[in-house]
Amino acid sequence: MSKSKNAQRLLRKPRIRKKISGTEVRPRLVVFRSNQHLYAQLVDDVNGVTLASSSTLLLNKDGETLKANRESATKVGKDIAVKALDKKIEAVVFDRSGYIYHGKVKALADGAREAGLKF
Repeated sequence: MSKSKNAQRLLRKPRIRKKISGTEVRPRLVVFRSNQHLYAQLVDDVNGVTLASSSTLLLNKDGETLKANRESATKVGKDIAVKALDKKIEAVVFDRSGYIYHGKVKALADGAREAGLKF
């Protein structure tokens, strides 16, 4: 019997996390995908603090309705990059949380890069 996609992701996640860690100068950009929304956070692992966050759920409050698709992922990436640059954070460590770097996850990363974040 094969494991579900999410079960496989949860097996990959700790392998990624043990190699990367966020600091105050270079925080970890964490991505989470649910069925309906995309979430991104900047985390300082040294102090255990979330520095900034963005999601399709937060951006929905501005009027337009965003679903979990590539266009919305790009908007979330740009939004998190703007929030990071406001806090004078220019470089981050990308944590894809076990998701394959493809589609929505890649679109979010590309959107953040376009807006000025360095990975």
